[in-house]
Amino acid sequence: MPAPVMLHGRIVRLEPLAPHHVPGLAGAAAALRGPAEFTVVPHGEQEARTYVFQAEAAQLAGTALAFAIVTIEEECVVGATRFTHLDYWRGPLTWPLSAEPVAAGPSGAIPDAVEIGNTWLTPTVRGGPVNLDSKLLLLTHAFDSWGVRRVTLRADARNRRSRAAIERLGAVSDGVRRAHSRGLDGAVRDTAFYSILHDEWPGVRERISEQLAARAALRRAPLIPTTADAWRALAAPIG
Repeated sequence: MPAPVMLHGRIVRLEPLAPHHVPGLAGAAAALRGPAEFTVVPHGEQEARTYVFQAEAAQLAGTALAFAIVTIEEECVVGATRFTHLDYWRGPLTWPLSAEPVAAGPSGAIPDAVEIGNTWLTPTVRGGPVNLDSKLLLLTHAFDSWGVRRVTLRADARNRRSRAAIERLGAVSDGVRRAHSRGLDGAVRDTAFYSILHDEWPGVRERISEQLAARAALRRAPLIPTTADAWRALAAPIG
């Protein structure tokens, strides 16, 4: 299991999820005003404490690395995300197969494939650069630091917003697994799977970087006049 790491971006910082994030998580989730439809989100400090405890337990078990998403400018927790389903390919296939169960990788082991998931954001930062910067940090760490061969992303097939966000990254659809699991609403859900392969990563990285640059340029652009008087002032000759 890889060691926890802090990832620094231009817009956000991904910090290993810890008890001191509980108030921030509760505050970020409060803006959702009710239970999340597709992703587990902790409401209130008690749920946030349980959320962090379970994330730490998953890390100790070698099954996940969870992060708090913290904005750099405001130093504010705006959500959470994690690496999960870490997959270790242990050399060539041998025959006969061993009867022993395959355990999680040992401490410090580097995965060959991983999933990015369990991501949620407070509404004010959805659809903006926060998710892009977070995904760029996670993907860069997975492909460039760990050297994984594949990153998987998935979403409830009904979650059109998340699926659109994944597709904007440049991830490739691997299809929809029907009746894959039970959803948070109790219904049997179909799950849409996507992946990014090692050889596809340079193109995806460039795509995300271009989207971040375009959003940054938009924020720097001057306001467009919206009244007739303002337009006439701009059109008037100088001098």
